[in-house]
Amino acid sequence: MISKDLVAASSRPLVLAILSDGESYGYAVLQKVKSLSEGELEWTEGMLYPVLHRLEREKLIVSRWKVGETGRRRKYYRLSAKGTKGLKAEREQWFTVHRTLSRLWGTQACLT
Repeated sequence: MISKDLVAASSRPLVLAILSDGESYGYAVLQKVKSLSEGELEWTEGMLYPVLHRLEREKLIVSRWKVGETGRRRKYYRLSAKGTKGLKAEREQWFTVHRTLSRLWGTQACLT
């Protein structure tokens, strides 16, 4: 089980990275996280939507209402130009953390 703090900290870069692949709506983002993590990260709507709204307030993502393939009206989100730069910064920060932990844990990280 992954701690709530780590889930919260990783939500921002995960959402930005998912949206860098193209426009998506909330439920699809939830499913993508679940799939990419092989079920280890199961976000709820109550966790995702505050992240989406915060990223939108920060102008890292933009949204629009659109009728989806099923005919249902959904709010779709996409990365803004500022969001592309933000994702690059997030990626660099997470790589720094990853490299540091890898150095600390050495080969132990590969054994678990």
